[in-house]
Amino acid sequence: MFLHGSSFLISDCLPARKRPLLTLPCLMTVAERSVREAVMSAFILGLDVGTTSVKAVLLETDSRSVVESHALPTASDISDNNNGINAKEQDPGRIVDALNRCVGQLSRDKLQRVSSIGLSGQMHGVLFWKAKSGCDWLNMEFFTPRDTSQLITWQDGRCSSQFLSSLPKPDSHLSVASGFGCATIFWYTRNKPEFLEDFTVAGTIQDYVTSMLCGLEECVMTPQNAASWGFFNTTSNQWNTNILTEAGFPLHLLPKCVPSGGFAGKTCSNWHGIPAGTPVAVALGDFQCSVYSCMSANTDAVLNISTSAQLTFAMPAGFKPPDSPPPASSIAYFPHFNDSYLAVAASLNGGNVMATFVGMLGAWMKELGAELSDVCLYEKLIHCALNQETSDLRVSPTVLGERHDPLCLGHVTNISTANLSLGHVTRALCRGVLDNITAMMPAERLQQAAVSRIVGSGSALARNEVLRQEVEKAFHQPVVYGQNADSAVGVAMLLCDLR
Repeated sequence: MFLHGSSFLISDCLPARKRPLLTLPCLMTVAERSVREAVMSAFILGLDVGTTSVKAVLLETDSRSVVESHALPTASDISDNNNGINAKEQDPGRIVDALNRCVGQLSRDKLQRVSSIGLSGQMHGVLFWKAKSGCDWLNMEFFTPRDTSQLITWQDGRCSSQFLSSLPKPDSHLSVASGFGCATIFWYTRNKPEFLEDFTVAGTIQDYVTSMLCGLEECVMTPQNAASWGFFNTTSNQWNTNILTEAGFPLHLLPKCVPSGGFAGKTCSNWHGIPAGTPVAVALGDFQCSVYSCMSANTDAVLNISTSAQLTFAMPAGFKPPDSPPPASSIAYFPHFNDSYLAVAASLNGGNVMATFVGMLGAWMKELGAELSDVCLYEKLIHCALNQETSDLRVSPTVLGERHDPLCLGHVTNISTANLSLGHVTRALCRGVLDNITAMMPAERLQQAAVSRIVGSGSALARNEVLRQEVEKAFHQPVVYGQNADSAVGVAMLLCDLR
């Protein structure tokens, strides 16, 4: 065996007859002890089922550090403006396939030492399935969905403002918007009731994965995800069953609500080397887990820009939300952990705005007979904007509207012949994303909350230097970027802290 920092073997110094056949503890080097201890360590598997990708991380429990991670795109979008209802749906089969492949990329020897599994995922959306037959376990190693609907995502637009206004008023401090689980179920109840007859259970995509891993016949859901569905009172932690019953809502589809941080059950089968019987936590919201991973002090505000964008800070201990949402308020209060709340400006317009811009330019180029990949086009746009430090062009990028103002669409102003370059437009677009989120969460709100710094996170911020520059211009507080600001890490950290 090797001495630490040397190039010869201790056993080579011994007479041949005295050389050990097995490694003896007294002869182990520091490096070998570290390897042995690492092998014996326990790990927590953190999973995030996002809108465009899935991610898996392995957190070492003793050091509380991520030792492995892997992410994959799901490529699961299957519909857009379907039959004129502006449906946004995803194929759960592709999502679960990506999740299986993602977990399979992690070291099998570490997976065999996983002590618990935590999941987070995209909130608001809804998936329907049949109890007892929601998946097939293949070779007792991975599962595939069966007898499920498509996933109707948080971006779904089938519930018009007129339809939403026809719904009963919820007993909740949170309003209801299109893409929320209960709103979608109401839509099916009134427009396609026969569709619901095929299913017995409903939940978010992360709730579904939890149910399949544990072999549950029901869906269990945390208040974080329940609040994102609407018609849920976070003070009593109860669904608005009386209101929903009077409105003809199918109550049997509502998940059973259990506390955030609790466990749903144990794995019903081996899964990529993870032993059967491994505890699985009830799925959490990706937003709350992302915040948990990077908010190190109550004086932090977290700015996350990924597909969408959120700016949030922690409310003081003992805060209770109002009984009903203030009219047209751009700030909502999301349940966090331990009966605490986050003040959140949740914008529908984040990195998806830049993606829409890239897609538009790509389509124009194709029509003109010149094609360029989205990745290459994105990089060129960022390069152009970095060479254009300022712009007097004004872009309001709310092409998807906002939940508090769904009719507020995007527009461009202050157009002149001098500011129509790609650099000007890209710079103005990135600044517009920040102008929108800071209008939703004004600077004075941050000052009143004694916010001392902004923690930036999210995939869009990570890959877009122009966006980061505009973030640093938009706030009076210093901006730092969280190294582990993601939901998969956050859910694993939470389970580690709860040990």
